[in-house]
Amino acid sequence: MRCSSHEISSCPFVHFVVKKKAMSELLAQLEAAFAGHTPILYIHSPEEERILRGIRELSVKRAGMPVRCWSCLGGIDGLEGTQAPSIALQKVITDDLRGVLVFRDMAPFMPQPEVVRALREACIDGQRKEDRVIILLCADLILPEALKKEIQLLDIATPGEVEILQLVHQLNQEHLQVQIPKEAVREITLALKGLTENEIRYVLQRAGNSGKTTHEELLDEIFAEKKSIVKKTGFLEFSPPRWSIQELGGLDNLKDWLRKREKIFSQEALAAGVPIPKGLLMMGVSGCGKSLAVKTISSLWNIPLFRLDMNLVFSGLYGSPEEAFHRALKTIEAVAPAVLWIDEIENALGLDETGQKIASHIFSSFLTWMQEKPPLIFIAATANKIQALPAEIIRKGRFDEVFFCDLPTAVEREEIFRIHLARNGAVLDDYDFKMLQVMTDGWNGAEIEQAVISARTDAFYEKRPFSQRDLSNVIARIVPLSDTMEQQIKSIRSWAFSRATPASKFGKSAAKRL
Repeated sequence: MRCSSHEISSCPFVHFVVKKKAMSELLAQLEAAFAGHTPILYIHSPEEERILRGIRELSVKRAGMPVRCWSCLGGIDGLEGTQAPSIALQKVITDDLRGVLVFRDMAPFMPQPEVVRALREACIDGQRKEDRVIILLCADLILPEALKKEIQLLDIATPGEVEILQLVHQLNQEHLQVQIPKEAVREITLALKGLTENEIRYVLQRAGNSGKTTHEELLDEIFAEKKSIVKKTGFLEFSPPRWSIQELGGLDNLKDWLRKREKIFSQEALAAGVPIPKGLLMMGVSGCGKSLAVKTISSLWNIPLFRLDMNLVFSGLYGSPEEAFHRALKTIEAVAPAVLWIDEIENALGLDETGQKIASHIFSSFLTWMQEKPPLIFIAATANKIQALPAEIIRKGRFDEVFFCDLPTAVEREEIFRIHLARNGAVLDDYDFKMLQVMTDGWNGAEIEQAVISARTDAFYEKRPFSQRDLSNVIARIVPLSDTMEQQIKSIRSWAFSRATPASKFGKSAAKRL
């Protein structure tokens, strides 16, 4: 079903947004900056066309102030010989030009001494001229120390709900193949947040032209676009939403917690003022499903999941670790709503076995960011060496909940066996699950998965279907982690017993047995 422009404009959600925000975020930011009568304004944004359109719209409201643009190729509109930025700025002063003067892509020229001097003189000359504003519109942020006190910096956010809906309405009026089901407008609009205007246009046109018009297909296209954005950083990895929560065995308390928050990342929840969850920390025994649980969040909540590779951050390939980490967090903010996955957080943040902070700058900046981050970013962290986690991380307020993932109980082991046997094409009625429960006492989920895979591999080698006998033979050969690391697991359980919520409904009873 094609959602016409009339259907979109008549959607109650559209009326709510327009009523709540009569002016887009862009125009509001520009108007506030113009109201300060600053002589020079530095706008940091890659969206040149969108910013210029907003500037022209605002200049009309402000008694029709003329708008002129400069570039290093053509100089100032209508003035020859002004390609050099310092000459163009001098021309503004000597000819006493008025209106809004937009200097595009000035960032590479900013370190030049003559440009710094010309900007300072233009700032002094324009202090009492309220009908002149010089705007430096740049995709890069390069601001010399000498100019930081003279120039006002404005960091423009990507389009908000109002602008996204207007763009969708515009694309429908242009009769392009942009088909958004009426019932999906709200969720698609939220998913598009974080993309630039051009990126939104490209992704919707690509989806429409390829016939991908269902709710799920549109979300996949949006996630693919966000994957492309974060891939440019090098240290952020997109994790596709291919794991269903039904494929996660056991961990019932954790799964219930996730299901109750399934609709929290929605426009309805934002409109109702429901607090958005900040994050989730899963710690415990290795191989008990922590990473798989994180991967299921993306499919359940319909928001993209990005894994931050801290090894690459610390490698130095992308500048200093502090700089790379800061860029990673800014990139995640740019593609929100999103889930940020930090695996083995105790190692990722530079903590040693005793919890001492090796990379203290990254650790402290991460804690600050967790408190001040945008609400539509959910942090999913996992930890194995839970004794190394300092109190600053696990205290309430950093994460909404801290779950302890213990070894699966007998009932959970049967559930895990059923999942992996079904995935490998086994006939479940041919297996004695009570016997499998007894044989795998003390096993974790990863060991059960590997046993099923090994049994199928052995049977495939002999060119026959695999059976319970193959599985029993493999189980007899495997020494579980609970035997090789018995003391360490006891220590982990003892530490987590009074500090974390059991991810399994039987977690505390399992801990009491020890």
